[in-house]
Amino acid sequence: MYAHGIGADLPPGFEGRIFTRQGSGIEVANPVAQFATFPLPDDVGDFGGGAVNLMGNNDIFVVLFEYGPDSVGTRLFAHQGLPRELVTAHFQPQVLRRGLSGQSGTQWFFTEAGRPFTLYAVLGSHARRSALVPRVNQLLAGLSVDRAPVALAAGRPWN
Repeated sequence: MYAHGIGADLPPGFEGRIFTRQGSGIEVANPVAQFATFPLPDDVGDFGGGAVNLMGNNDIFVVLFEYGPDSVGTRLFAHQGLPRELVTAHFQPQVLRRGLSGQSGTQWFFTEAGRPFTLYAVLGSHARRSALVPRVNQLLAGLSVDRAPVALAAGRPWN
């Protein structure tokens, strides 16, 4: 799958979507990519609100969220490159945006191809992270990001 300069070669058992939300006023709609090992409802929040509560112990939810071009070069996005090899220690219950019993997550801010992103991943079971983290890494291996076209760098969304 490919949209908005983000590509995903999904491993077996994953589904995904890449989209932009409708911007309002001066707000620019940036790309969001969501991937999961369970059916994603249509009305999921950017970081999994409305989805993570549906996860089973063997499920994974991953978001690649792009920030505006004004974030490039800031300290928060100083790390260069999409994380490709996560380890079990990267996943902790307190990282979750909305803590659900038994789950754990990780969040990484970085710049890839001159574009600022956060990677947010949730595991359905902290206790099963040894089995789930390799599946997250398999997903990450199939993700790609193209350099933003001039229109996006100027604050206008992808066509």
